[in-house]
Amino acid sequence: MRRALAVITAFAAGSVSLLIGSAPAVADASPTGVRQATGYYLALGDSLAAGFQPGLGDDKTGGYVGHVETAITQTSPKTTLVNLSCSGETSDTLVDGGTHCTYAAGSQLAAALAFLHAHGQMTRQITIDIGANDVQRCVRQGAIDLPCVQAGLAAVATDLPTTLAALSAAAPNAQILVLNYYNPFLAAFLTGPSGQALAALSSILQAQLNGIIANAAAEDGATLVDIATAFHSTDTTPVTVPGLGTIPTNVATICALTWMCTLQNIHANDAGYAVMGATTAARLS
Repeated sequence: MRRALAVITAFAAGSVSLLIGSAPAVADASPTGVRQATGYYLALGDSLAAGFQPGLGDDKTGGYVGHVETAITQTSPKTTLVNLSCSGETSDTLVDGGTHCTYAAGSQLAAALAFLHAHGQMTRQITIDIGANDVQRCVRQGAIDLPCVQAGLAAVATDLPTTLAALSAAAPNAQILVLNYYNPFLAAFLTGPSGQALAALSSILQAQLNGIIANAAAEDGATLVDIATAFHSTDTTPVTVPGLGTIPTNVATICALTWMCTLQNIHANDAGYAVMGATTAARLS
């Protein structure tokens, strides 16, 4: 069930830890209950596509995907959502399979291609977000492991084009929408000078990751969905936030739209998923 929209209007003050636990594994992410429809919406990606929230787990009919499905069915009411996303997925494991989720076909991409083999001509929209887990795991105890980040970026630069090319070939009539990422590590700004230096470095790395995503989307002819701009990622205009004082707009936005400033968790909250969904829906054609 889709969770009700809950906009956070006040944020807890205090230090922000950047030691993030990994998302829980999913026992089986293969599609079930696919019914006859006049069209399909296929959702792929990581825990954001799975609608994950701390303490609640995945919500594959909610999150931003649920908002996109609602927008699609307003004009195509017989469209069926098939969500194959996997919390914890990286660009590598999406292609090759891994320990996060179990797919009968062996990997999320293989499961998607198996579905599209049967339903590709009727699949109208495909959304995908992938790559954050390739690099966010490189942030450990308030420090960024730069060699780890560069290896992660190289993996995304290899695997995402491969994924998009395979999806395009299997679903020639589908619009493929590729989401880029907001930067949860901007929350480090709240911890003082060292955290502010980390937040600044994370912004540089966010731009690199999102640049790779944009290039892959352009090469494939896919539609880029600019989540980074929707989250005001580069807007440092000062704004006053109750409990936090005067902070940059991009930091305040992360506090408002994710759990990073309250639970030290990178995932979007209901308000954040609503923004992601609206931004994606605006790019539907």
